[in-house]
Amino acid sequence: MKTRSIAVLAVSFVTLAACDGMKEALTAHVDVVAKAGDRELSVDRLSDLLGNSTLQIPVTRETAGLVADLWSGYQLLAVAAAHGDSIVDPKLIDEATQGITASMRLRRYMEGVSGTLKREPASEATYTQATGGLFVARHILFSFPGGASQEQRDSVKKRAQAIRSQVTAANFGAMAKRYSGDPGSAARDGDLGPFERAEMVKPFGDAVAALHPGDISGLVETQFGYHIIQRPMYAAAKALYDERYNGTIGQKAESIYVAGVEDAARISVRSSASADVKAAARNFSQHRSDKDVLATFRDGSLTLGRFVRWVEMMPPQARIAQQIQQQPDSIVRQFVRSITRNEVLLKKADSAGVAITPEEQTQLRAEFKNALMGLWAQLGLDPASISEGAKSVPEREKIAAERVEALLDRVMSGQAQAIQVPTPAHSVLALMYSAKTMSTGLDRVVERASKMRASADSMRLANQPKTQVPLPGAPPAPSADGKSAKQP
Repeated sequence: MKTRSIAVLAVSFVTLAACDGMKEALTAHVDVVAKAGDRELSVDRLSDLLGNSTLQIPVTRETAGLVADLWSGYQLLAVAAAHGDSIVDPKLIDEATQGITASMRLRRYMEGVSGTLKREPASEATYTQATGGLFVARHILFSFPGGASQEQRDSVKKRAQAIRSQVTAANFGAMAKRYSGDPGSAARDGDLGPFERAEMVKPFGDAVAALHPGDISGLVETQFGYHIIQRPMYAAAKALYDERYNGTIGQKAESIYVAGVEDAARISVRSSASADVKAAARNFSQHRSDKDVLATFRDGSLTLGRFVRWVEMMPPQARIAQQIQQQPDSIVRQFVRSITRNEVLLKKADSAGVAITPEEQTQLRAEFKNALMGLWAQLGLDPASISEGAKSVPEREKIAAERVEALLDRVMSGQAQAIQVPTPAHSVLALMYSAKTMSTGLDRVVERASKMRASADSMRLANQPKTQVPLPGAPPAPSADGKSAKQP
C-alpha cells in the first residue's frame, strides 16, 4: 500500500482494508478457493480434483491456481449461457480488449517508424564487407565418431586432407553431397544459408570471417570434426542473403530507435516493483484496475493494472505469471522496464494519431462474440441446449453449473481436453458476474491434496503383487509342505 498525502484518508483506508482482510479470514471463505457468480469452488472439491487426478499432475500452488482459474472461467461462461447473455455491450468488450487494441496501435506505429529509419540496403558491397556481421557459407564436414581417440581424429584428418586437394569452386556442391557428414546441409550442396558470426562455434565463425567471397578454406577443426568452408560469391548467395540482411538491419535500426526513446523518457523502475508484480502474479485478474505505480517516465507512469493488461495479451504457453514468480528480482525488474517502454512508445503513437479504425473495432467486437459462442459449443454450454426443460434462470444456472463440474471431472481424469478461456473473455465475464480466487484457500488445497496423493500412492504400492523372486540375503520361501525351498 502506498503512502497518502492526507494522513486521515490514509488511516481510514488502512482500517477499511484491515477490516476486509479480517472479515475474509474469519468467515467461511477459508473453505472456499474461488467464486464465480453465485457458485463457489470449495477447498474439498479442488483438493479432490488434484489429489485424486489420474493424470498425476504436480500438487503445487501453481497447478491449484490453474485449475481454479479453469473452473472460474467455465462457471462464468455457464452463468452467461444460463442468462442467454451473448455480451453485446460494446463498452465491456472494449474494456476487456484494451491490451489487444494497444498492441495493434503499437505495431502500426512501429511499422510507420521503420519506414523512416535510415538503413543501407543489401548489396554486393555489404556482402563483401560482411556489414552487420552477416555471412553466407557452404561446408563439407568430416565428423569425429563419438568419443574419438587421437588416432581416430588423425584418421579423419588424413581423409579430409585427401578430399580437400580435390575440392574446387566448380565441384564444391557435388563434393559436399558425396562426402559431408552434415546431412542437412549436404542435401543443399553444403549450403548453411545466412548466419551471423556469433551463431557459429568460434573456430568456424573465425574461419568464415577470414575468407573473401569465392575463397575455400583449408581444414578447420571444431568439436564436430574437420570442415572445408567456402564463402560463395554474392550472385550465388544473393536471394537468401538479401532477405536476411534487410530484415536484420531493419531490426537493428528499430532497436537503436527504441533505445533512444527509452533514454529520452528517463524510465525509472521503483524498488518495490518486483515484489508488487510477484504478488500480483498469483492472481493477475484481480489487479486489472490496480493503480499502484511500478515505474515512472517523463510525462507518465506504468501502473500495476496497465502492466497486467499487457501481460494478459501474451501467449498462454509463455506462462508469464509462473515465470515471474520463479525469476530473480533483477529479471522481473527488466521485464517491468520493457513493458514501461511499451507504454512510452504507445504515448508516442497517441501523439502521432495512430489509432485503430471504427471498422477494426467493429470486427474485434464481432470476433469476441464469435469466440464466446465457440467456447459455449466446445464446453457443452450452448444456451439453447441448457434451456431445454428449464423454465427459469435459476434452473438453467443449475444445469449449466452441473455440466461444468462434470466436464472438470473428465478433464482431471484425462477423458477430456482442457480448453482455456481467453483472458479477455474471462475478464469481461468477471466484470459482469464477479469472480474471485482466495489465496488462503489455495494454500489449504495444496496441503490436503498432497495428503490425498501420498495416501493414494501408498495404497497403490500396497496393492501391487508381491515379487516371487528371492531378494539377496532373504530367507528361502517355504515350500508347499512347509519346509524351506532350496535355492537353485
